[in-house]
Amino acid sequence: MMGGGASGGGGQQLQQLQQQLEALDGEIAELNEEIAELTTESSEIDEAIEALETLDSGSTVQVPLGGDAYLRAEVQDIDEVIVSLGGGYAAEQDQDTAIDSLRLKQDAISEEVDELESEIDELEEEADTLEEQAQAIQQRMQQQQMQQMQAMQGEEDGE
Repeated sequence: MMGGGASGGGGQQLQQLQQQLEALDGEIAELNEEIAELTTESSEIDEAIEALETLDSGSTVQVPLGGDAYLRAEVQDIDEVIVSLGGGYAAEQDQDTAIDSLRLKQDAISEEVDELESEIDELEEEADTLEEQAQAIQQRMQQQQMQQMQAMQGEEDGE
């Protein structure tokens, strides 16, 4: 009877560990999504920097209008670049300052990705620990079952 209660408790512990592992997996997936979004943003910034470094006043560019529609336009003054400052604000900057601003954004994104990756590492370590605990509980439960079976077989042999 005691063996049954212990294995039942082990089963409950396993279930709790499984739920914790699923929650960790969910957190890791969300963080990976965030990293993917930041990586996309970083790539877009790369493209903007490259464009600013190669464009001059008088260059022809395609301006996105939305809905996959573009308009050809001529750059009037390369030193009139509008750069988002965040929080819904933007500022007009000259070409070099705009490039510097974009590089600063990229550095901030890179730092954020590094932080997220280290958070993922911590969560994966925690998940590994939980998996080890789950394996230990499963082994203990199997040993208890073997002992119970042996005890029952011993009782049958003793009769």
